[in-house]
Amino acid sequence: MTTTQNHTARASVWQHAPDVYQGMAAFQSAAAKGLDPVVAELVKIRASQINKCAYCLDMHHAEAREQGETQLRLDLLNAWEEVEGLYTERERAALALTESITRLTEGSVPDEVYACAAEQFDEAELPRLIAQIVAINAWNRFQVTVRAVPASLARSRV
Repeated sequence: MTTTQNHTARASVWQHAPDVYQGMAAFQSAAAKGLDPVVAELVKIRASQINKCAYCLDMHHAEAREQGETQLRLDLLNAWEEVEGLYTERERAALALTESITRLTEGSVPDEVYACAAEQFDEAELPRLIAQIVAINAWNRFQVTVRAVPASLARSRV
């Protein structure tokens, strides 16, 4: 079935349910504690690519660049498996886990993907990484549902 999408932004969840936003922000903050910010941004961007969340892609590309991420790594993130040596083994493990968790409708998180992540992230980091992936997937789903306009696009329309 093909549908035509109207890309007009919908009512803001956050305006009408600020407690939901506060709960999401608290969860996001807890997930980020002790997690490498570079890994966190790569995970947020990769999940947002899969989920087609323009709002989050715009935000996290900007945040990654502010943290010193290179444009090349951002440009090639969608094909991270194809470029040897550009991403560390730790980043690659996080990206593989991100893809498995984000695509749960296609099955489960394979044992080898989880084991690889568990080799790269210690017992304190791994739950935070998983929480980070769950959090960005939740943010993506909110923003895609309400058709949130990317901040860069909104500024260019002023």
